[in-house]
Amino acid sequence: MFYFFFESRHSKEDPVVVWLTGGPGCSSELAVFYENGPFNIANNLSLVWNDFGWDQASNLIYVDQPTGTGFSYSSDKRDIRHNEDGVSNDLYDFLQAFFAEHPEYAKNDFYITGESYAGHYIPAFASRVHKGNKAKEGIHINLKGFAIGNGLTDPEIQYKAYTDYALDMGIIKEADYKRINKIYPVCELAIKLCGTTGSVSCLASYAICTTIFNSIIKIAGNINYYDIRKQCEGSLCYDFSNMEKFLNQKPVRDSLGVGDIQFVSCSPTVYQAMLTDWMRNLEVGIPALLEDGIKMLIYAGEYDLICNWLGNSRWVQSMEWSGQKDFVSSPEVPFVVDGAEAGVLKSHGPLSFLKVYDAGHMVPMDQPKAALEMLKRWTQGTLADASYDTENLDAVM
Repeated sequence: MFYFFFESRHSKEDPVVVWLTGGPGCSSELAVFYENGPFNIANNLSLVWNDFGWDQASNLIYVDQPTGTGFSYSSDKRDIRHNEDGVSNDLYDFLQAFFAEHPEYAKNDFYITGESYAGHYIPAFASRVHKGNKAKEGIHINLKGFAIGNGLTDPEIQYKAYTDYALDMGIIKEADYKRINKIYPVCELAIKLCGTTGSVSCLASYAICTTIFNSIIKIAGNINYYDIRKQCEGSLCYDFSNMEKFLNQKPVRDSLGVGDIQFVSCSPTVYQAMLTDWMRNLEVGIPALLEDGIKMLIYAGEYDLICNWLGNSRWVQSMEWSGQKDFVSSPEVPFVVDGAEAGVLKSHGPLSFLKVYDAGHMVPMDQPKAALEMLKRWTQGTLADASYDTENLDAVM
């Protein structure tokens, strides 16, 4: 498995944070160069420092996963994964190898982060790490928490939220809303048949439920469903071509040791292979992690349609755990950055939900400073402090 590792710009004692990009099948280099990595790519394909890279607050790992994504490859087709068991076991094995190679970081606090389809990867990966720690497998990993940005975690709740969000944001009209909602009961039944382990039934539910999203997009026209304020350009709705040009330069490939592998942003092979996993509910393993004190942060940019904040807020509030009632009744407080409200936060115990203002699907790209502040405060346990002074934190960092 291919990965980038960037030491913290401030201290080796900072937490170790791993980032997983979604897709499924999209490379984490998207985040390295366009979101929260140390560098951005200039138009002349040179690298420029990102002042808000998450290496400002952590030792940062980006992994190309599942196998077949980005520069991660195998010559054996059996290594292509179709579910979260395979994905999470591979990631756990990767972590064991990483900490064996870099034992000086094994004692650091460890956090799992990512976005989009990583709403599936991350709960499974966190559960696998926690299970390994409990069973005293290999090297103990000091797991403290996991964060999911604009993720897909509980499809049954999140697919139902599509029409509500689209109506609220003026993307569809009331008549469209009523017509599209007639699909949902069939979608809901199909998701229940898929459950957490189905295969053919999960493919059927994907086909049925995707018509809800597609119906909205057909009405919306060329809308960027990752950021409804924009138009969709290209297959990913954004122009990431400079990254592919940069990473496919022979000197870059040689320096990375990836041989002749041609880099593509998102792998259609991995995407197709994971379709049986798409509609499974990954919320089911999260309550056990919360009960053991492992923190979870769900954050979402307000202008994303495809993994919108409304659906994420609903599944988080619907999740049954010992702190559910207290979380639901907890007040919403402003998330303030540099004296301005950058979002609204709801939290109780180990669980936090943050709606980020003026951002789409990729929060660290749209609101880089707010995203870095979020990471700093969350890992330091001060996210819910409404009177937080960012200047003091910057001085400490």
